[in-house]
Amino acid sequence: KGKLTRGLTVISALKELKYRGQPLPAAEYHRAATLGWCVEWLQAMFLVMDDIMDESETRRGQICWYLQPDVKMNAINDGLLLEAHIYVILQKYFGDDPVYVNLLELLHETTHQTALGQFLDLTTSEPDKVDFSRFSMEVCTEIYIYKTAFYSFYLPCALGMRLAGVTDDSLYSQAKEICKEMGCLFQVQDDYLDCYGDPERIGKVGTDIRDNKCSWLINRALKDCTPAQRKTLESNYAKKDPKCEAKVKEVYKKLDIEAKFKAYEEEAYAEIVAKIANIRGMPTTIFSQLLARIYKRDK
Repeated sequence: KGKLTRGLTVISALKELKYRGQPLPAAEYHRAATLGWCVEWLQAMFLVMDDIMDESETRRGQICWYLQPDVKMNAINDGLLLEAHIYVILQKYFGDDPVYVNLLELLHETTHQTALGQFLDLTTSEPDKVDFSRFSMEVCTEIYIYKTAFYSFYLPCALGMRLAGVTDDSLYSQAKEICKEMGCLFQVQDDYLDCYGDPERIGKVGTDIRDNKCSWLINRALKDCTPAQRKTLESNYAKKDPKCEAKVKEVYKKLDIEAKFKAYEEEAYAEIVAKIANIRGMPTTIFSQLLARIYKRDK
């Protein structure tokens, strides 16, 4: 039920970088699609594990995998199988390819980075204890970069770059910087949608407030709130009570967090557009297409 954006980005990257937007030859399409599925399986593994850790209820409009009556904690092993499958497929289709080691290292590095991001996300806040001194926009940004930006944006772009024969390290550095910015924008949007999105549209029920998440919204609220509002947030954040959640959202409303998010989105978009325009040495359409796909998204 996913959008398959990450997997399709591998195909788009190869198409734009090597063929200037023209259709890919069948063999090239197959190579890119194979790596695209590897990214999707990696994503699936992260989601299965993340939903268990967050005790989430729905994902992509369905009951979370671990909540299926015939699955339960077997979901942990399913996640391990999803990840292991990536390397079976990679060896089968790229084992004799000169880029095999590059692809292997890229997938391993990204998995490590994402696990570090998840670790930071989980340890920034205890489930039942509110400690806003642990929260900051800096910590929030680090979580976004490691937990989301590397695997959702840089990985598919870098895989496409490898298939296209790009070897210049400086181009990978430029791609990484832009992808980190896009990952941050994407995750701030996710935080916004968790609070304000339509569950029918986004496919899940938001849990960030009750899960004590170090989100962009709470950090923005803490920056602008009065001492009394801070006390309200401290008393009601991370409670498994809809009434407490409503009080947090009431403070968000008084601080006009929605408008501040929209201003942030415009500012971040303009900065990324400027960085894309400064890329030299490879076509930039892959990045502009990716940015257009997430700008002002509502799911």
